[in-house]
Amino acid sequence: MSHVKAGGTAKNIHDSPGQRLGVKLYGGQKVKNGQVIVRQVGMTKRPGDGTAMSRNFTIHATRDGIVAYNKRRVRLFSGRSVRRTEVSVR
Repeated sequence: MSHVKAGGTAKNIHDSPGQRLGVKLYGGQKVKNGQVIVRQVGMTKRPGDGTAMSRNFTIHATRDGIVAYNKRRVRLFSGRSVRRTEVSVR
């Protein structure tokens, strides 16, 4: 007969690795065509000149240059105006 009583079930054993989101290149850094600048969930940062956004909201460079971040006012669907960060390549 066993000496250990029933331990029950473990419910919190599944774990997934992190998605490595965030800013990959900061303002003033050099970037090449196709390089990832920002990996994000949702449109926390908007693409500007010299950048493009892919289906998973990743912002890529479309030309060689230097990364620049600036604040911009964006009108939401409700009509409210909010500040958002725009990523561009100069």
